[in-house]
Parts: sequence; structure tokens; C-alpha cells
Amino acid sequence: MIRRSITPDDTTALIAIADAIGFQPNELSELSEMLVDYFNGDSKSDGERFWVVDDENDGPVGVAYCEPERMTDRTWNLLLIAIQPDRQRQGRGAALLGYVEQTLTARGGRMLLVETSGLPNFDRARAFYAKCGYEEEACIRDFYAAGDNKIVFRKVLNAD
Repeated sequence: MIRRSITPDDTTALIAIADAIGFQPNELSELSEMLVDYFNGDSKSDGERFWVVDDENDGPVGVAYCEPERMTDRTWNLLLIAIQPDRQRQGRGAALLGYVEQTLTARGGRMLLVETSGLPNFDRARAFYAKCGYEEEACIRDFYAAGDNKIVFRKVLNAD
């Protein structure tokens, strides 16, 4: 496994990963726009936010995306982490998340937040974050839709 920064050549593979894990057409379109903006430098935070991929000889099999939380002291949000379905349950997600944490720690990041749905089909995601040392911090009821809560997890990276 090689973890590295993304390049424009990764765009198609990253969209395919998102599609394979169940992103809806509107979410795929938004992801595509985010990648275009990132590579065009169209965001004020381009120097801070980052994308990484889990790469093999045949190209990317996983992706993670982080950006700083505005108006906080070194708090970051993990907005996307995804591994191709046929490559899941091999430790790739944990390794990729560990790489994100190491990168943020080296940048002086203090805390990493992760959010996910409270629906039953996200049980595995919530268990994954707990296994990786994240604590459930908050539940915002009916956030995504009626009956679909937002669950926020946090992990302290630098306690200073």
C-alpha cells in the first residue's frame, strides 16, 4: 500500500470509488466539482486542505479528504474516506485514516472530527471509527433527513 497525495490523473478513479460505495448522482457531481476546484486552486483553503489516496500498481483503491474547521484552533474535519468494496476489510481504511492522522499531527492539528449517519446501514462505519480510537461526541437528530441523525466522532491528535 502506498499512501500519497492525489494528482489530476486520479480523478476518474476517485469518482469510480465513490460510485462503487454508493454515492448518489448529485454527490458524485459535487465530488467532481470539489476535485476540479482543488486542482484549479479555486478555494481559499487549498494550501491547507488535502486529499490522499491508497494506491496499488493498478491505481487508487481508496481516498480520504480533510479540511480545517473554520474559526477553530487547529480542528480538522475528515469529510471523506472510502475504500473500493473489494478491498475493504483488509486494514486499508485504518491505514489510510492513520496516515491522515499522522499528516495532521505533523501539521500541528489538534483534533479530527468525523461525521456519519445514524442509520443502521452505517453501523459498520461507526464501529470502524470507534475501533480506530474515535469517541462519539454528538448526535444531531434528523440532520440529513427526518429520522437520519448525524453522529459526530472526535479524536484528539495533539493535547497541547
